[in-house]
Amino acid sequence: MHLALVQLDITWEDKPANHTRIEAMLDEGQVPRGSYVVLPELGDTGFSFALDRIVDDRSVAWATGVCRRLGVWMQVGHAVWGPGGRGRNRATIVDPSGRVAGHYEKVHPFSYGREVEHFTGGDSLLRVDAGAAIVCPLICYDLRFPELFRLAVAGVRPNGPAAEVFTLGASWPDARQTHWRALAIARAIENQAYVAAVNRIGRDPHLAYAGGSIVVDPAGDVIAEAGDEATVLHADLDLSALRAWRRSFPALADIRPDLLGRIPTHDTPPASAPPSP
Repeated sequence: MHLALVQLDITWEDKPANHTRIEAMLDEGQVPRGSYVVLPELGDTGFSFALDRIVDDRSVAWATGVCRRLGVWMQVGHAVWGPGGRGRNRATIVDPSGRVAGHYEKVHPFSYGREVEHFTGGDSLLRVDAGAAIVCPLICYDLRFPELFRLAVAGVRPNGPAAEVFTLGASWPDARQTHWRALAIARAIENQAYVAAVNRIGRDPHLAYAGGSIVVDPAGDVIAEAGDEATVLHADLDLSALRAWRRSFPALADIRPDLLGRIPTHDTPPASAPPSP
């Protein structure tokens, strides 16, 4: 499975400009067909609370066109309307045919940054069968909550569904960059899973961001990592090695489901092959 993490400086509340930049980066980065592309949290607007300006249908419409043209999967971060006039911070997954495979809504709005005043938290997880692997999308602040990750792998049993790759889009401020890296590594080790986390760079009207997008393997080894520049970070995942590691060191079999909470988990049907060029 090939991953492509798009780390960019997001133009504030300007979807067309960001869409143009992301497409150019994907074209220049020569992303292979069938790749799974991950964009940052609210990747085409920045971390804005101006819902009247950032909520519309363009994010998914644009992503479906790009996925069809390039034959890739894409995890696109954008805002949608939620209950009570608040928003939801969403990651929509689009497959290589341009079909929406599912969406995940950030369970943990960032109360310290006042996100909770504008966005309502989601209440379910998503596991996407992307053909090569079972992928679980998450968003930014979710990285600090290990129970979400554990619940996504709690189905680890013979032939049972379980997340193998966590893909996380973020707008993670540079003030807590050391936490970002440490938590990504910890989540991979704890869950014997790949963690692919993409962060933005640059500044918005409130904060600075240092990038540091990272891909960690199930043993906790960093296999790809970006600095603070705009880039497409590529990584090839060895799912056979992941499954062999889970079999040879079956720590996940010792999960105590009775000690875990419950959250609805939506599983997509198996993926079809990407369309031919």
